[in-house]
Amino acid sequence: MDNRKRCAWAEGHPLLSVYHDTEYGFPIEHDHEFLERLVLELNQAGLSWLTILKKREAFQQAFEGFDIDRVAAYTDKDRDRLLQDAGIIRNRLKINATIHNARGFQSIRDECGSFKTWLEGQSCNTLDEWVTLFRKTFKFMGPEIVNEFLMSTGYLPIDHNQACFLRV
Repeated sequence: MDNRKRCAWAEGHPLLSVYHDTEYGFPIEHDHEFLERLVLELNQAGLSWLTILKKREAFQQAFEGFDIDRVAAYTDKDRDRLLQDAGIIRNRLKINATIHNARGFQSIRDECGSFKTWLEGQSCNTLDEWVTLFRKTFKFMGPEIVNEFLMSTGYLPIDHNQACFLRV
């Protein structure tokens, strides 16, 4: 870890610092990256972000690199496999939401070409509008999850701590 000042949540563990410095708030391009970020955010509900980052590699393996078509095609057998995978968060609602959300990504891709194109085509001005929009297509979408997802992918501004080197 270096001596740069960061947001308080990003101090204390290298995984947090690296995520803060290189991913949080930086734009992403590909649908599988958006699905991964959405899945990580919804799985973080009730847990620490460090817990999720420590399990990130296991999530990537369990959900096959967040390949949208593969995840969208998951069956009850896949759900059972995921519920037995100690490397991820074994919560039936979150697993079901992930599969449902992958299907939502498919629909958006079929309609708009990509999730990024769909997201950039929205005209939401408030968090409530974003939450309403996300709830039309996706599951497990509360205000905190939608807000963090949009901030983490660069669609809503991040209010970095006063001393944070990333504050603009």
